[in-house]
Order: sequence, then structure tokens, then C-alpha cells
Amino acid sequence: MEYVKGGAHHWLVQRITAIILVPFVLWLVISVISLTKMDYATAREWIGSTSVSITLISLIIASFYHAQLGLQVIVEDYVHSKSLRLAILLLIKFAILVVVISVIFAVLKIALGC
Repeated sequence: MEYVKGGAHHWLVQRITAIILVPFVLWLVISVISLTKMDYATAREWIGSTSVSITLISLIIASFYHAQLGLQVIVEDYVHSKSLRLAILLLIKFAILVVVISVIFAVLKIALGC
């Protein structure tokens, strides 16, 4: 019964993150299209604004969390060896953490003008 509760919670969280990502992705697409008309300095200034930086970081966190949830379901469904499953899940979490930290660092570096 605990597995069902965990599975239902996992399913719900994945759907919630998907819904949260819809406006973020629409914002990103519209923003990227408008950035094509800007020069490098203007685009860098745009990314440097507080609201854009916060929105980008939120998008990054939500996207990669959603990806981690989806990859976890795939691994849990198709990898039958418990030790291999655990190793893959840990690798996925570590890789996603490294990427998220790196991208957030890059956004902050641009935003702070470093």
C-alpha cells in the first residue's frame, strides 16, 4: 500500500511540475524570439535583470526536477536489478544536480556581471 501512495504522490508531483512549466516555457520561447533582434550586450543586460534571472532559475529548477521525476519512473519500471536501479537513480540525481548548479551559476554570473 505504501508503494501506491508513493506512486500516486510521484504521479501528482510530476503533473504539477508539468503544469508549472507551461507558462515558463511559453515565456522562454517568446523571450528567445525577441532576443534574436537584440545585440549581445542588450541580451546580456536582459538576462541580468532580477526578474528575468529569477524566472530563468525557477525554470531551470522546475525543468530538471520534472526531468528527474520522469527518468526515475523509467528506471524504476525497466531496471529490475535493485542495486543497478539504485546506482542509476543516484547517477541521475547527481548529474542533474551538477547541471542545475552549473546553469544557475552561469545565470548568476551573467546577472551579477562577473
